[in-house]
Amino acid sequence: MDTPVIHTEDLCLQYKRKMALDHLTLTIERGGIHAIVGANGAGKSSLFRVLLGFETPSAGSARLLGCASGGLTPDVRGRVGFVNEEHTLPGWMRVDELAAMQRRQYARWDDGRYRDVVHNFNVHADQKIAQLSRGERAGVNLALALAQGPELLILDEPTLGLDVVAKRAFLEALMQTSYDSGATIIYCSHQMEEIERVADNLVILERGQLRHQSEPAAFCARVRLWVAEFPFKAPDTRLLPGVLEARRIDEMTHLMVFDQDEGFDARLKLLGARSVHSMPVSLDRAVNGYLAKGHISTTPRAA
Repeated sequence: MDTPVIHTEDLCLQYKRKMALDHLTLTIERGGIHAIVGANGAGKSSLFRVLLGFETPSAGSARLLGCASGGLTPDVRGRVGFVNEEHTLPGWMRVDELAAMQRRQYARWDDGRYRDVVHNFNVHADQKIAQLSRGERAGVNLALALAQGPELLILDEPTLGLDVVAKRAFLEALMQTSYDSGATIIYCSHQMEEIERVADNLVILERGQLRHQSEPAAFCARVRLWVAEFPFKAPDTRLLPGVLEARRIDEMTHLMVFDQDEGFDARLKLLGARSVHSMPVSLDRAVNGYLAKGHISTTPRAA
């Protein structure tokens, strides 16, 4: 199908005087792993509440799997899996009892997929949910979501609080699912190393608006760190084009810069820099620098 899994048009959600979503226009096509990132309050959770029909937008429109979010049918809801950071499951049930209950709800239930994921987390069928660690509950939660055979899987901070072993198992199961089933995965996390590893598409939200959408590597390529040495008093470099951050470290000026070519060194030398060099940055530094500066409020909504 050519219909996007998510499409919003001028979507607004207002709480009193705060705009949680501010004329958000966003399209996410089918297939792959799409990472949605942003600082706290960027609008990620608000977007999911609207898409899943739990909140009524103040203005604009939102569609999920081609269906208006305000009128999702049981069939459409059955095609969407959702895993959040809490991994809340009924503690009084055994693992196999919970799986049996879920199995009856979904026509496309895949027992093989369920067992494969649960096995990766070393969870036994006769264990009570209340006896599981946070990482084991995360594994059961993911297994239940994947076994229902969703077309769209939404994960909201799913690895928060997990140890290294549980986190690795979770991400490996996630990537395998994307390859094997063709499900579209929406992945929200503040852990940029995870996003760098799994994501095909990066979506940056800020204050309820879309700021950027591209492949993670393409975004990183547009951000560089420039280090300049000024022999005398360093000039104010914050107003140079593209500067996201400016710091003075050990008598050197460090500039995080967006969308500037190699000619940027000439600008620094005109300001009196004695030496200039640049280097690539990690996705974590690139995203944090991009969001840290009010510079982006003057750029187009999606770069």
